[in-house]
Amino acid sequence: MIQCKDIRKSYGALEVLRGVSLEVSRGEVVSIVGASGAGKTTLLQVMGTLSRQDSGTVQINGIDVSQMRDRELSDFRNAHIGFVFQFHHLLPEFTAFENICIPGLIGHRDRREVERRAAELIDMMGLGDRRNHKPTAMSGGEQQRVAIARALINSPAVLLADEPSGNLDSHNRDEIHRLFFRLRDELKQTVVIVTHDEGLASMADRKITMRDGEIVENSQFTIHNSQL
Repeated sequence: MIQCKDIRKSYGALEVLRGVSLEVSRGEVVSIVGASGAGKTTLLQVMGTLSRQDSGTVQINGIDVSQMRDRELSDFRNAHIGFVFQFHHLLPEFTAFENICIPGLIGHRDRREVERRAAELIDMMGLGDRRNHKPTAMSGGEQQRVAIARALINSPAVLLADEPSGNLDSHNRDEIHRLFFRLRDELKQTVVIVTHDEGLASMADRKITMRDGEIVENSQFTIHNSQL
């Protein structure tokens, strides 16, 4: 579903990714771990088309995104890739429901269909009673669930998460962790998560360990997380 081949990326003289190759299957939850500076976030940004690699190729659903022009890439990203970051990046002037709808409306989808899907997602996230609340009236965990629903509004091929629970207390952190595996089990969602949380990393179907811009370990877990 995702194929990265020989990805290289440098910033000046600093080589951040050194020929990284990685495949992610549909419906798989993959965690990427490693020390700060290992190249995890840069790899996620390249996979998500937020940053262009210096060389190598990225394919998503068989489509080579490496050669797309900026406008074409922006449209592809909106339609096929969902992002969740450590900080929620919700627009403060809009309600939870409106924040969830925004990517669908940007993608010029039918408003009624976008609002129907947003209502489904807000219920799935357990936020029905927070629908009309603005971000400042919600807890950190609630805001992150809104951000996840927003990332899912266009039914993306892949959900990319960068330290999604890094700013949450232990209760909300555990809820967010379980949510990713619900998305896999109920929606067959493909998820790639960069994290320093070893608990979350070890729950994944596969854990990728990076060091100095390279993958040094690729661990497959045999216990399906719906059994955990």
